[in-house]
Amino acid sequence: MTSKIGVVGEKQVVTAFQLIGFDAYPVVSGDEARRTIHHLAENNYGIIYLTETLAKEIPETISFYDSQVTPAIILIPTNNGSLGIGKKRVNDNVEKAVGQNIL
Repeated sequence: MTSKIGVVGEKQVVTAFQLIGFDAYPVVSGDEARRTIHHLAENNYGIIYLTETLAKEIPETISFYDSQVTPAIILIPTNNGSLGIGKKRVNDNVEKAVGQNIL
C-alpha cells in the first residue's frame, strides 16, 4: 500500500505544491491545520508538509505525530521566509540519532 503526500498551510504556499502532484490543503488557522492533519493521518498520508507559521500554533499535534511511525510531518517555510523551526527540528533529530550535532 502506497502512502500519499499532502501539504497543509497558507493558500499561496500549498497551491505551488499541487503543480508537482501533491495534495494541497489550504488552511487559515492552527485549529483547521490540526483537524486537517488528523484527517490526513487517518487516510494513509505518509508525509505531510506543514508551514512553519502554522506549526508554531500546534506544537502538541506535531509532538504527537513525532511519536508515531506515520505520517512524517516536515516543516517548510512560507513565502515570507523561514522561522528556523524546521531547521531546528532537523538539527535536534540528527543530534538524537548520532549523539551530537554534526550539522
